[in-house]
Amino acid sequence: MFKAELMERAAKFRSAQEDQSSHPSACPALVLNADYTPLSYYPLSLWPWQTAIKAVFLDRVDIVESYDREVHSPSLDMKIPSVIALRQYVKQSEFPAFTRFNVFLRDRFHCQYCGDASGNLTFDHVIPRRLGGKTTWENIITACAPCNMKKGGRTPKQAHMRVAMEPIRPTSWQLQQQGKMFPPNYLHETWRDWLYWDIELEE
Repeated sequence: MFKAELMERAAKFRSAQEDQSSHPSACPALVLNADYTPLSYYPLSLWPWQTAIKAVFLDRVDIVESYDREVHSPSLDMKIPSVIALRQYVKQSEFPAFTRFNVFLRDRFHCQYCGDASGNLTFDHVIPRRLGGKTTWENIITACAPCNMKKGGRTPKQAHMRVAMEPIRPTSWQLQQQGKMFPPNYLHETWRDWLYWDIELEE
């Protein structure tokens, strides 16, 4: 999906009135670390409302913002938390796991040969395995299926194909920065002060 479409979708916030009429299952809580930064941008760190409320009663989180929607029990009426912050800081790993998804995220979900971002993506060994290429951060890039087939078992130079960005082992911070470019479909209005997307949001 094109970045412009992501930006347009991210700018469309559901109103508080819509949230009031929704089922509690449609009221996830944005989870912040103890320093009030999101635990994760992509995927966005969200907990179901039941998990968030349980964490509140276990004194593991502080409520930062709440929905207008309430849940009820025989002894309690409580607004559903929309933003919570952990009381104990969770240290992030310096380097992310080497997974297909994280390779796609590092490469911004674009083919590194032709720039296609239609979603028909796979990964490619820059130096083919038959030539000794390894399955590592530094030798794997995102590629669309047609470019992958065109390159075949050759190096980019042999196939006369240019690699857009040199593959590197990213840090977790770098991947989080990449994640800011891909807002989710749904952003509640109470989350806006805690998220820093690379777009201008509607007032």
